[in-house]
Amino acid sequence: MTPEQIATVMTGTVKAAGNGRHEAMLTSPMIQNHASFLHLAVDGSLICAWFGGTLEGKSDISIFASVLAAGSDRWGEPQRLSFDPDHSEQNPVLFAAPGGGLFLFHTSQPSGNQDECRIRMAEVTRDASDQTKLTAGEGRYLDLPRGCFVRAPLTIRDDGAWLLPIFRCIQRPDQKWNGSHDHAAVGVSEDGGKTWRLEDLEHSIGCVHMSPVSIGDGKFAAVFRRRQADFVYRTESADGGRTWSVPQATDVPNNNSSIAAIRLKDGRIAMICNPINADMSTDRRASLYDELGEHDDRPDANPDGGCVPIWGVPRAPVSVCISDDGAKSFSQRIIIEEGLGTCLSNNSIDGHNKEMSYPWLLEGTDGSLHIAYTYYRRAIKYVRLAPGWASAVAGE
Repeated sequence: MTPEQIATVMTGTVKAAGNGRHEAMLTSPMIQNHASFLHLAVDGSLICAWFGGTLEGKSDISIFASVLAAGSDRWGEPQRLSFDPDHSEQNPVLFAAPGGGLFLFHTSQPSGNQDECRIRMAEVTRDASDQTKLTAGEGRYLDLPRGCFVRAPLTIRDDGAWLLPIFRCIQRPDQKWNGSHDHAAVGVSEDGGKTWRLEDLEHSIGCVHMSPVSIGDGKFAAVFRRRQADFVYRTESADGGRTWSVPQATDVPNNNSSIAAIRLKDGRIAMICNPINADMSTDRRASLYDELGEHDDRPDANPDGGCVPIWGVPRAPVSVCISDDGAKSFSQRIIIEEGLGTCLSNNSIDGHNKEMSYPWLLEGTDGSLHIAYTYYRRAIKYVRLAPGWASAVAGE
């Protein structure tokens, strides 16, 4: 599909697509839409948040959200939830606090300088008379170092502390960020999000987009996207998220693009990703922000002591991978959508980008599976699979 063709189907209407599958392209006033996140509200409504604008890294990139009311077949109108005219606001995360309140966390960076990013937190409210309408407060920046990024949801520790998965984009003096020294960390708040401290994960260079899941008995596992575009990596915590093991490779390829994982009601782990890596494609691009056109004569960060990031590996297919052993290995791979996945350009206008990326997933109370992902950098696509989806999609 061309960008113009995609625009004609961005109606938000959820339509049957056969075999218990329903689909929709969410509406958006922006030409570029990326990095969706799904949240299931207590009333059964779905909230999808993403960032939109003209081009990732530009200061017109803001957070948007839409609501699919329980029982409805149409996503509500998109609403803008962030309003900083000088920063690119990206990677929304929605969190229902244990004591009440729905909070939006998102990144805020100048241009393509992820090492100068800050994390912002704002409360989101739903209109009492129209639950599809959302409003975000002004919010505030978290008291964490610059260069902290988010993508995955918060976890509550057994003592009530909030654990915010973070990846750190490390500043290198007089050098331009390129991902070479990114590593994993956890933001910890013991006072309901008022103050934060940062705990780095040792030996995690290149591990980003940490996505933790419970694996029972007070233990957690977490999976990572990898800057080296080799494999999804995994770490484990035996003490409720206080300490973590050295990350190790799983059997799932990774293309240096986003992943997400959840624990299903039956105890298995479901991870959604693009299972392809640098060994499976020769596609490469210089960096994530090589199209911004903004003058920066600093050299790229030296990889010494870090890693050599790989950008441009195709971002397709979208697959759900199932693990029976706590995310150590993933024996079942279910393709949600296939495609070229070409991502040598972030441009949403010229039609060269074919990526289907940054997927998210949730399990509904009835056992259905809700999925959202970027479609050609032009739209956010929503897919719902009926209960029994794993067997149905696999043709069992």
